Amino acid sequence: MIVDLNLQSKKIIIVGGGSEAQKRTNSLLKQECDITIIADSVNSQITKLSKTKKIKIIKQKIVNTKFISKLKPSLIITTTNDKKINQKIINAAKKKGITVYSSDNPEDSDFSNPAIINFENMIQIAIFTGGRSPVMSKKIKEKSEKALRKIITKEDIAQIKIQKKVRGLAKEVIATQKKRKKYLHSIMSDNEIDQLIKDGQIKKAEKRAITILRNWK
Repeated sequence: MIVDLNLQSKKIIIVGGGSEAQKRTNSLLKQECDITIIADSVNSQITKLSKTKKIKIIKQKIVNTKFISKLKPSLIITTTNDKKINQKIINAAKKKGITVYSSDNPEDSDFSNPAIINFENMIQIAIFTGGRSPVMSKKIKEKSEKALRKIITKEDIAQIKIQKKVRGLAKEVIATQKKRKKYLHSIMSDNEIDQLIKDGQIKKAEKRAITILRNWK
């Protein structure tokens, strides 16, 4: 089962400061969570990110798991080359009921990381082998991405953005979920909205969607 965790405003600890830590950090930046990296040294890209204040860095060598009790994170990702310390972190996190992932031990981790094809942070398609072969997940992602980018268009992305905006408004105007669903389907099939999107007039398409909502019965 693939699950998309809601990490907004959650405290995330990444142990390690190399390329694997950088990759995990980049994937989390879109989640609007509180990211802290703990490592005795970090690479140049992580240093640049810390200067933008998007992440925090605690420079120290991890020799035990005391940092877990001190920082109380919601999620820990360990990326060090020390298998023993990674395992200690996994064990300590699980005892405290904290979700944990280790790059070198997906079998003992609470979740596995799929290879993600990302369309403007609006559509994410996961290629997932259940942790059996991350290398194959990446290979299949690369093979699939070109084909999918021909199928999923800019118009599709624009429609999602419009739907996202009007869904909240619809909850205030339309009483039942069934009727709201019908309204959202009507926007998706509205010829005028479709043409406005094709013409790149997204704001006008949004206004048209809101007008339909105001007249909804």
